[in-house]
Amino acid sequence: MVTRCGGKTLPPLLRYPSVDELAVRAAALVERRPRDARLRQVGTSRAGLPLRLLSVGHGSRQVLVVAGPHANEPVGGATVLRLAERALADPRLCDGADVTWNLLLCLDPDGSRRNEGWLAGPYTLGHHFRNFFRPGFMEQPEWLPDGAAGAALPETRALLALQDELRPFFQCSLHGVDVGGGFVELTRDLPGMAPRLAHIATRLDIPLELAPYDTLYWPVLGPAVYRVPPPTRGDLAAAITEAAVESTWFHPHPYGTVTAVVEAPMWGVAAVQDPSVPADSESALRDVARTLRHDTVLLQELLARIRPHLGTAGRAAGDVDRLLAPVDDYVLVCPGLADSWDPDTGPGTDAAGAVRPLPPLTTSGLTALRISARRIALRTAGLLHQLATAAGQDPYGAAADLDRLIDGWCADYHDGHGARWIPVARQAEYQARVVLAAFDLARHRGPVPGLVPGPVPAPVTRAEVPFE
Repeated sequence: MVTRCGGKTLPPLLRYPSVDELAVRAAALVERRPRDARLRQVGTSRAGLPLRLLSVGHGSRQVLVVAGPHANEPVGGATVLRLAERALADPRLCDGADVTWNLLLCLDPDGSRRNEGWLAGPYTLGHHFRNFFRPGFMEQPEWLPDGAAGAALPETRALLALQDELRPFFQCSLHGVDVGGGFVELTRDLPGMAPRLAHIATRLDIPLELAPYDTLYWPVLGPAVYRVPPPTRGDLAAAITEAAVESTWFHPHPYGTVTAVVEAPMWGVAAVQDPSVPADSESALRDVARTLRHDTVLLQELLARIRPHLGTAGRAAGDVDRLLAPVDDYVLVCPGLADSWDPDTGPGTDAAGAVRPLPPLTTSGLTALRISARRIALRTAGLLHQLATAAGQDPYGAAADLDRLIDGWCADYHDGHGARWIPVARQAEYQARVVLAAFDLARHRGPVPGLVPGPVPAPVTRAEVPFE
């Protein structure tokens, strides 16, 4: 669909939009349909960037869609623009359903800005991981490690306030998978979601993950559809690896909200949807654990070479700390993950300390573990590469070693797993269709018992903050 802004035609979106481009395109929609679409600022990031909400329709029932919760997963920005276009074009999605669509363009604009080195391409694994950024766990705004009352990040507080204001019957959090397949996580069951997901994925040639690492121990509601367990409290390692923490996914639960976390892959791997039983899963698990331990030792040695010189690397201290925080997170969790996967040292324990053996693994599950182990190593190497080359040179002699590791590990994704790039337009179309399928099921759900008493707030009437 042609989009105009200020009389100018904007080109079709064939790549990931930047934070600034999201704002321009959202403004163009409002300019074209001012009676049906509104744009307002609902908060401010730590760096002072506006958090913008695009609302379409005038219904009393609220939908909230959150794009960009993880800085390195930009497909959601393209998806919310598609959803806005669909809602404007189809009255059955808005006024015909008494629904208002509220689309948060990007929850972490600061982190998204740090990924702009790869957002426009070229879309190669090496370019992606060398320019990758994802903040440390404590700076990811969807999580509530100290509960809602203790939310420290302004982005988190803005999202919580928006959830309390809207009390949406349906919330969607848009995520991306760098390498693997698509899947959906739900806080409440939506019967019929699995066949709809399968139909969409087949039509668009998107592999579905039948045993993703993220949901390894979670209830299965259907192929590639999983139930998010109620939040628990655990240590930092458990929070990072198990989402053992309160989150904004569950914060609106008392209002009857069903939250869908929709994961869309960038590079697809066919084996993640293989339900066959591997010939020798224990041997394969030992190999995965051994590889992760080996890679972790290499990365720890490189970190030890780089860390003492970071004060003279030409980056501000805060900038260095933001790159180091996720590195330290990854290095923290790797030994425990390897031990929990290794049949000779496992099983691991859950957030409460109870023994938790691995579930029986299919080829899909084993592939997901291999991809996850490689993902942690590649992300860490990419962040270390940025630290090593911060001053435009390599004063520690680490960049060349990191380049070799990154190239070799990316080749393993390509050659060992058959990872193939999925065009951005197809990623966004897949994610948009899955959101619409989940929305359709959610709006026909019956009443949920035990809701927070009191009327659902009417659409916003307070003075809006200009998005400029």
